[in-house]
Amino acid sequence: MFDYDVTSQPILYDMPGAKGETTPVVVALTKRSQVFVLDRRTGKPVVKVTDRPVPTDGMPGQSISPTQPYSDLSIGVAPLKESDMWGATIFDQLYCRIAFKKMRWEGEWTPLSDKKRTLIWPGYYGGSNWGGGALDPQTGVLVVNDIRMAMWGQFIKREEAAQAGLVPSTEGEYSEQLGTPWGVERSMFVSPMGAPCFKPPFGSLTAIDLKTQKTLWQVPVGSIQDARIHGIFGDKGIVPNLYVPVGMPTMGGPLVTGGNLAFFHGSLDNYLRAFDLTTGKEVWRQRLPVGGQGTPMSYVENGKQYVLVVAGGATRTGTNANKGDYVMAYALPSK
Repeated sequence: MFDYDVTSQPILYDMPGAKGETTPVVVALTKRSQVFVLDRRTGKPVVKVTDRPVPTDGMPGQSISPTQPYSDLSIGVAPLKESDMWGATIFDQLYCRIAFKKMRWEGEWTPLSDKKRTLIWPGYYGGSNWGGGALDPQTGVLVVNDIRMAMWGQFIKREEAAQAGLVPSTEGEYSEQLGTPWGVERSMFVSPMGAPCFKPPFGSLTAIDLKTQKTLWQVPVGSIQDARIHGIFGDKGIVPNLYVPVGMPTMGGPLVTGGNLAFFHGSLDNYLRAFDLTTGKEVWRQRLPVGGQGTPMSYVENGKQYVLVVAGGATRTGTNANKGDYVMAYALPSK
């Protein structure tokens, strides 16, 4: 109902215990920013999971679960408040505050309605998407990138949608609910200028110690340098070309190495970055010809380690602009 499908690849890990025992676990990341750690032999939670009551007053005919599972381990997407509304200008912020007040939201499982727009937070891109996370088996440190983009959705009668000129698209801004009299209109929660209606960061990288279940660090990832801003700037938009590292929506996934580094290049700007796995400090950044949405890989040849990325472009414009087919490898320095 919220496009909260579990898209991230599971991570298998032999988790050491306090008494020297080992538990084979599967780590499952979700678009809701929940991190589920389960015994992969039985499915029993290793990190506590609690079922919490959620709203159930959806559309007629919907069957909605009265509870949803919550892990004690999460990246920590806090509920949005009016004071979180943000904008590139004071007029943007005013628009976003008014829009926020008009929307329905009673928590992340608020059902969509035909009466008014419903805020969807975390958004249907995540949290964690198909890029997944990375885990250092030597230290038990889990590295996760998460997207922080609020969305909205609303049911609309299909004849009204046709009158308004709405047509189904591959991007899903309007979709027909076949077999019902309804369609669903949805989009990102942005200002007329095309900027997100909530304060940054819009994407981050987080390191979690699975042994203590504590967050070691969390840093915003990505700048506005290569972002194409639409809104009042028309279909083509503008590109700021300014390196302002506010933290942008993150696709793809991280890679961790035995050298205490985390590599990432799914940041919506054209960079491959390396972070210190202990502190989260960015220790290296390299410009790419176009952006990427994949996950780096690593290999060793003749005793030398390399990190390889595929840079195909970070846009979803339906055109070949700012896209490519680059495969690039970088040698790690020897100790």
